[in-house]
Amino acid sequence: MHLSYCTNVHPAEDLAGIIEQLDTYALPIRRRLGSDVLGLGLWLAAPAAAALADDPALRQRLRHELDARGLEVVTLNGFPYEAFQAPVVKHAVYHPDWTSPDRLDYTLDLARVLSDLMPETATYGSISTLPLAWRTPWDPSRASAARGHLDDLARGLERIAAETGRTIRVGFEPEPGCLIENTTQAAHLLADVDKRWLGVCLDLAHLACAWEQPAAALDRLAAAGVPVVKVQVSAALQADDPLATEDVLRTYVEPRFLHQTRSAFGGATDDLDAALGEQLPGPWRIHYHVPLHAVPSAPLTSTVPVLRQAVHELLTRTDCEHYDVETYTWGVLPPDQRPADAAGLADGIAAELAFARDLMTAEVAR
Repeated sequence: MHLSYCTNVHPAEDLAGIIEQLDTYALPIRRRLGSDVLGLGLWLAAPAAAALADDPALRQRLRHELDARGLEVVTLNGFPYEAFQAPVVKHAVYHPDWTSPDRLDYTLDLARVLSDLMPETATYGSISTLPLAWRTPWDPSRASAARGHLDDLARGLERIAAETGRTIRVGFEPEPGCLIENTTQAAHLLADVDKRWLGVCLDLAHLACAWEQPAAALDRLAAAGVPVVKVQVSAALQADDPLATEDVLRTYVEPRFLHQTRSAFGGATDDLDAALGEQLPGPWRIHYHVPLHAVPSAPLTSTVPVLRQAVHELLTRTDCEHYDVETYTWGVLPPDQRPADAAGLADGIAAELAFARDLMTAEVAR
């Protein structure tokens, strides 16, 4: 198993900034954990990915910088295209989508880079990507374009494997509000893709927000033959009685990211403030990644119990090897829960990784 943390929490988008963040965050995190090697789920913005894909010397330089710090990369986050820590992201994170050749080019650039970054001992490399597109607009012409790009993606990954001897697999990540929001839609829309190269990235916060049971979700994917190539170990925000805790929930309303909100009774909005305005019946699960090891503002809770169930099912029923802790919201948490500086952020990420490591170790030891 490879456990990592996703670097999309950091804003760097060029090679110099990426190397700087290795020293500011990744190296201190590795030392806090007392580990010889730390896994990174590296996020590369599209311009950086293109520059690295075009220049073998740049790839070797990045590999050297990682190796020198005891850092390992087997997975890349290819969901955000660029500017993921901009002041306002919201729906922009879903563009370009899989109807665009830009998304195909970006993902193949990432695959070329990853084939040179991953260690020789890795069975495969993985890239997570958006679940085709935001749900609207969608029509037969967009569906046809996306399907053509998925076929091109599979052929491109096969070429890279033939050239490099490295297998890179891409996982489409179900997310609330998108064309593929849950495993039922994933099983349907990905049933006919080339599953040697393509599958799903299962984000455990998203799974919880869809009010899916982990065992049933894995049953659906297995029945359709859709493999889990990557897991994002994440927890969502939960409000059991949201209308009685409106003041606390409003401290989580912020302008950068969408926080799609789903009621246990089927109500849905595309952001938390809309759910508060519509007074959806509770309980709610909110697409707001919260630190795994910490309790949210009382009386709110998190979906860590779903995460625990899912990790158990995944480790016992799938051959997925890549587990990436993805809490990208540290900078927008309520002020009393937000890290004060870089050292505080490193401490928080290290605590999350320790939580995930201990959970997975206990499951494997059962």
